[in-house]
Amino acid sequence: MTTTRNENPREKRVARLPLIDPETTSGDIRASFDRMPVKLNIFRMMAHAEANMIPAMRLGNSILHKQKLSAVNRELLILQAAQLEGGAYEWRQHVPIALGVGCTQAQIDAVERSDYDAAGLSEAERALLKFGREVVENVRVPEATFAAMRRHFSDQEVVESIVALGFYMMMARVTEATETDLDPAAGMKVYDGGKKQGG
Repeated sequence: MTTTRNENPREKRVARLPLIDPETTSGDIRASFDRMPVKLNIFRMMAHAEANMIPAMRLGNSILHKQKLSAVNRELLILQAAQLEGGAYEWRQHVPIALGVGCTQAQIDAVERSDYDAAGLSEAERALLKFGREVVENVRVPEATFAAMRRHFSDQEVVESIVALGFYMMMARVTEATETDLDPAAGMKVYDGGKKQGG
């Protein structure tokens, strides 16, 4: 999983399903598209699931803007889910967001390498990412890993971490299974737009 992905053969992929044209939508979905600062392909693909798109976007927005979990910790988990699941789309979009909310390149590089003992990570971040790996890869979390997580994070943050991981695992499956075309990274533009809507 590289930060730039310039050499990635998936750059040239074409979506297996047609991307929905926002201009052809109506009702809540159209209103949602109209509010978007950038109409990303991931949302144009999600629009096929008409009954699910708005609730999914509300959940995603609540993860990004309403959780107690810090923005840095949240983005480390999102990048971890993208890295472990092979979510090229999510990785591309969230690296600049991670940098924008205060993650360091060293932290991002550690997640990319799955090096959860890296010097650039704090003790709490190491516990978080080791917990995240178990949630993603094994579902059940060993007692020692869970105990380490609880030493640094509240009960609320533990559950929020699981929700964030699960949501981005789902999004990685949507974009990878459908081979959704990769957009240029929108960075903080989409993130800040969601913050205004969520506020």
